[in-house]
Amino acid sequence: MKIDVLTLFPEMFTAVTDSSILGKAGEKGLLDIRLTNIRDYSTDKHHKADDYPFGGGAGMVMLADPVFRTMEAIGASGKKTIYMSPRGKMLDQNMIRNLAGEKELVILCGHYEGVDQRILDYWNMEEISIGDYVLTGGELPAMVLIDSVARMIPEVLKSSHAALDESIYSGLLEYPQYTKPREYRDLPVPEVLVSGDHKKIHLWKFEQSLLLTKERRPDLFDQFIEGKPQLSKEEKKILEKILELHT
Repeated sequence: MKIDVLTLFPEMFTAVTDSSILGKAGEKGLLDIRLTNIRDYSTDKHHKADDYPFGGGAGMVMLADPVFRTMEAIGASGKKTIYMSPRGKMLDQNMIRNLAGEKELVILCGHYEGVDQRILDYWNMEEISIGDYVLTGGELPAMVLIDSVARMIPEVLKSSHAALDESIYSGLLEYPQYTKPREYRDLPVPEVLVSGDHKKIHLWKFEQSLLLTKERRPDLFDQFIEGKPQLSKEEKKILEKILELHT
């Protein structure tokens, strides 16, 4: 997948895009992230990219011309274009899956008080938010989107199941994880996890995921129930027990 990122601060991205899983995906040719500085396409001698808004208001708005020129320079026409915005549709697993199916993405990172609306209208940009809060710019949200989409691309993760086994994607929050040593500061690993009984381990993990989801994300728990999941006889008993305890 090729991802073009248009930003006023490309230096913010390299620590994320060149490291860990994203860095390795780039080395393998699975992910091609290209950072473009919008200021480079400003015709102003000071590389100005913002100005005061018409109609008044606090802050500055990113100018249309430098962004248009940048979009044209990278060949954005016909590609999936995204603007990271607090007024956008909330990023969720379905959206991530759909975006992961694209061959190319163009992500515009706004700054200050936003961008000239004509940019969004002309380039038919989809506005996407990562939460009901406001950040100083679209760079951090863009990193979140890139990371979440990249891990859904085949071969980016070592295991083909890893992308779907995590919290949210399975429909439930992830169960607790433990590693060596077996006991640390009088805090032992649950006995079932070292029992070697794979069936009991699976059922323990399933129960823990149900309990955590019920407690922390009742909305996801309800969605899981409404989805009428395919469960084994033992899993159904665990679910029924939890429902009885919490009614």
